[in-house]
Amino acid sequence: MSNVTDAKPQATAVPASGLKKFWADFSESRLALFALAVFSTILFIALFAPWISPTNPYDLGSVDIMNSRLPPGSEDFAGNVYWLGTDGAGRDMLSSIFYGLRVSLGVGAFSGIVAMAIGATIGLAAAYFGGRLETIIMRIVDIQLSFPSILMALIILAIFGKGVDKTIIALVLVQWAYYARTARASALVEKNKEYVEAAQCLALSDRRIILSHIMPNCLAPMIVVGTLQTAHAISLEATLSFLGLGLPITEPSLGLLIGNGFEYMYTGDFWISIFPGVALLITIVSINLVGDQLRDIFNPRLQK
Repeated sequence: MSNVTDAKPQATAVPASGLKKFWADFSESRLALFALAVFSTILFIALFAPWISPTNPYDLGSVDIMNSRLPPGSEDFAGNVYWLGTDGAGRDMLSSIFYGLRVSLGVGAFSGIVAMAIGATIGLAAAYFGGRLETIIMRIVDIQLSFPSILMALIILAIFGKGVDKTIIALVLVQWAYYARTARASALVEKNKEYVEAAQCLALSDRRIILSHIMPNCLAPMIVVGTLQTAHAISLEATLSFLGLGLPITEPSLGLLIGNGFEYMYTGDFWISIFPGVALLITIVSINLVGDQLRDIFNPRLQK
């Protein structure tokens, strides 16, 4: 009986040697290390934006319309320097970008976590139980993935309207199918292994087998997909906000900042849209580069 019990893999605890090997593999790419450093800086800025921003751009008491559309490096009458200029309402662009990063990363990360939890649960259940349940779930996944993500998100927000909660719901409904397909593919490989059969012989419940045995061994591909989907969610939210269907003006993201400055592009005030666009580009590229390196590490076929 002890031999059967020992068949359970110890996937929930990662030894120190495993972490060292993971970091050694990750650090083989200098580009990935640089991307990780850039994203860590962006994450720090987003978390501590209220404390490190020069001003609160959405505090009406600190905004002066007389400082509207000042070019980068300008100084107002009070001696304040606007390193990235100001927008049409006189708000400091550097502070606006810091706050925009906070909102964009928050919406993208939270929607990704919820979508992963829902999609992974559905995908694991489909792979473990199989049969008609798996067929129905995978047909729904195939149908959803056949439509462009931006089109589905536009339809959902057109029905529910603007709002942070509604945008998160739209992103979750768009993303869950990616996680469901990945979780199912990984679980199909794991469910026929000896440790799962041993757990079934011990009469463990299906819920415990799925959550304690199969799911920990499916986390590696889920982490990779989650990283890449987070970048996709941020870009999708920015697109929706740029079109005026995402977040309200009281919860400004990078996409909303780009949209607000787009009307000034023809007057030569390019910095109002360009700088938030550069911040969005750097954020998405850094996350994708980290995700690509994680994919190379977790996929043996891609390892040297």
